Amino acid sequence: MLPTALSALLIALLELFSGKSFDDDEFHQRPPRLRFDLRHEHAVSHTGNVVFSDVRPVGGYEVTEAPHELGTRYISSFRPPSFEEHSEARMRSIRHAQSTKLPWYEDTVLGPAVESRETLLELAKMTNNAYVTPNDTAWYELGNRWVSHYPFGWEPDADGFRGYVFATPDNSTVVLSIKGTSANVFGGGGPTAKKDKFNDNLLFSCCCARVGWTWTTVCGCYRGGWKCDQLCLEQALIDESLFYPIGTNLYNNLTYMYPHSNIWIIGHSLGGALASLLGVTFGVPVVAFESPGERLAAQRLHLPSPPSTQHVTHVYHTADPIAMGTCNGVLSSCSLAGFAMETKCHLGESIVYDTVSNLSWSVNIQNHGIVTVIENVLGKPWTACDGVSREVPIPKPEVDCVECYSWEFGDFPPAVAGEFSQCGGAKVCTPRSD
Repeated sequence: MLPTALSALLIALLELFSGKSFDDDEFHQRPPRLRFDLRHEHAVSHTGNVVFSDVRPVGGYEVTEAPHELGTRYISSFRPPSFEEHSEARMRSIRHAQSTKLPWYEDTVLGPAVESRETLLELAKMTNNAYVTPNDTAWYELGNRWVSHYPFGWEPDADGFRGYVFATPDNSTVVLSIKGTSANVFGGGGPTAKKDKFNDNLLFSCCCARVGWTWTTVCGCYRGGWKCDQLCLEQALIDESLFYPIGTNLYNNLTYMYPHSNIWIIGHSLGGALASLLGVTFGVPVVAFESPGERLAAQRLHLPSPPSTQHVTHVYHTADPIAMGTCNGVLSSCSLAGFAMETKCHLGESIVYDTVSNLSWSVNIQNHGIVTVIENVLGKPWTACDGVSREVPIPKPEVDCVECYSWEFGDFPPAVAGEFSQCGGAKVCTPRSD
């Protein structure tokens, strides 16, 4: 125990430098461990119908073991002043492609303990399960330690935004898990593959998925050579067919259903990037696995973002060319499959496992899957951390990160007003390299 005088001095210093008031109980409080139940499943169909269903328990199911718990930590976060002001800022972005500075307020929230391998592992399993239903062989059985209530399934033909909602028994913390890309090149497929690919090519390419002369583009902003119209790009990313605005609506629904709860957002690949974009929009804790670089998309969307993004944590390894931003060029695996994955810079802080140097892995698109992360990265102690009292690599911001340096972005209007001839008269196109 610290002497009373020293404790009082420390508390006074914390109040002075942080601007926050701490009582003695809060100063000594240890972050709790949380238990999660599966509460809801969500999906958005091609018709725009939102599937947001309560998950029902299996009849006769009883918990015979202690429920599983996740480690937590207290983190500083910034929240928008109100839903109304945030909505006005988004409309300014949509209508005028302009950013708005909001008077964000700082708050201390309970987030996941990202320094814990066990916590990251369980969150990774939750992101994996966002791809499948519980009766699928790919579903990670979390055992009786979870008080899991199995879902009754999604709409069979739903082709959009998917995932699950988990919550603690007392509703103090809610986790939104977002599905990433489903495509054969990434080890899956299904009805969402087409829209997943469209979002990938628009969010993570330098200029509308213009990879080479054989490609048409997903928007009409390419101006020849290495020129790309910036305003056109920003308008294209604001299009309502993107998953991001669907995610903001879902988040608002969650805050209505759980007005007094902490909300975490997690995801893998495209789902991780969307989780990050939502996290910086609303100032909530995020853990994203093997996500492509989403910083450029955030800038182009003119997101009303908080002053700090340290509440966003990316987890990836160096043998994944998508997360590293090296799966590009006309002969890359991504390009051959019709994906323009050209960005590499991430928001927040990144936990990077150097699997190339420490495990002698080769860089391969097959290492992108979340199962690889679960089984071969997080599923065992990380040897590079032995002897330093650390379970995972230290989270670090990605400083001096540069991408799309070959391109020139600016005011490059089309030769003819309203010209989208390369798209057959349509504003939105798809690449030919499918």
